[in-house]
Amino acid sequence: MNHLKTLLCLLLLTFSFDLFANISLPSIFGHHMVLQQQETVNFWGWGKPGEEVHITCSWSPETDYKTIVSNLGKWNIDVSTPEAGGPFNIHIKGYNAIDIEDVLIGEVWLGSGQSNMEWTPALGIDNAEEEKVKANYPEIRFFNVLSSTADTPQQQLHGEWVKCTPESMYYFSALLYFFGRELHQQMNVPVGLINSSWGGTPVEVWIHESAIQNDRILAKNASLLQEMSWGPHQPGKAYNTMIHPLIPYKIKGALWYQGETNTANPHHYARTLKTLIETWRAEWGYDFPFYYAQIAPYRDYGNDNVNGAVVRDQQRKVMELVPNTGMVVTSDIGNLDNIHPGNKQDVGKRLATWALSKQYGKVGYAFSGPAYKAYELKQDKIILSFDYAESGLVAKGGDLKAFEIQGDDEKWYSASAKIKGNKVTVWSDKVSHPTAVRYGYSNDSDPKLFNESGLPASCFLFYINSPEL
Repeated sequence: MNHLKTLLCLLLLTFSFDLFANISLPSIFGHHMVLQQQETVNFWGWGKPGEEVHITCSWSPETDYKTIVSNLGKWNIDVSTPEAGGPFNIHIKGYNAIDIEDVLIGEVWLGSGQSNMEWTPALGIDNAEEEKVKANYPEIRFFNVLSSTADTPQQQLHGEWVKCTPESMYYFSALLYFFGRELHQQMNVPVGLINSSWGGTPVEVWIHESAIQNDRILAKNASLLQEMSWGPHQPGKAYNTMIHPLIPYKIKGALWYQGETNTANPHHYARTLKTLIETWRAEWGYDFPFYYAQIAPYRDYGNDNVNGAVVRDQQRKVMELVPNTGMVVTSDIGNLDNIHPGNKQDVGKRLATWALSKQYGKVGYAFSGPAYKAYELKQDKIILSFDYAESGLVAKGGDLKAFEIQGDDEKWYSASAKIKGNKVTVWSDKVSHPTAVRYGYSNDSDPKLFNESGLPASCFLFYINSPEL
């Protein structure tokens, strides 16, 4: 009889737990997390319909944020954050209670893309061991989203927040770490870095499938992608599991390093990345900044020696198509024989200069190399003008040999080039009627055009008397 009573009590306790202890959170909320400072951030989770949920935060303990779980078993609460600081604690109370400890308030950035974003110091970067020893920044926090796929958008993902230590840094995105370290050192605020990337993935897998399928051009372009052993190629597969569950966690902005795989279908990359940016912003509900690294020149992007340049040029156009974006050129810090260049320090730092200049109002940072702006045709010569070249242009380490001109015969000829101030004049003795100009337009190009700040110009191509975009 006593055994029967004990069993009955256990069953009742289990039933009571299932009935009442229902408050839960997505894994993006946890110990050591960073929340965006001076913002309204959204907490959300699941519970029992009708259950009352309360949130109190140690930075404002007198404020009781509360809501009721909906009939779908979901809840969300907006919470106001203070200026950067911490650590703080957060108490969430329903039928059960959850305490989140060691919460910092600061700047939160999301990084995504393929292997050059995912690449860790452990996989091999310049000065990896020296960087590892120095990586002791308890106010920099990492959240690494584990790779997975699904056919439909998911509510939960896999990952956890950890402090930046030599050990955790060694297995986290090197690019994101160097970006975050620069922000932390220049602004003296906590920095939260969310890495959601997957090596070898094309841009299409990071976009909601409907956004691809509802665009005839994008759908056709996506169909050119082939099955791969190292990751998905179908639209939406990574978005569903690695981006959608993060929304609407408040971020300051997003970083992107991707494009190598899209050398297999390069000609509409600008349209595709534009779609990604616009749909992400729409889903988050605000137009956060989006900064990205242009892929570096690399010899083995196909036999025609041009697909890599096509992607780089398409990436250049995104800055003109989409507001509040910025691109760093990596042609001078890449490796023609390695698709994963070891210099992730300068890529991260260059991305940080965009953020420091454009988002945080810091002055004195050179954040862009020369950007082709316009041309003027004078007989058989073309005069090119550039943005971000106010102090002039230079041919760094050699002559400007990467310019080419197309004639009426639709063949490309090497062009002579001469710098004067912030303009470049190009011509070819073999072309009397120029129809197009291009610069650095090969997979293995080693272009030499820089501004006085030491940043390189992107490759580009345009047709004379024809709209560029």
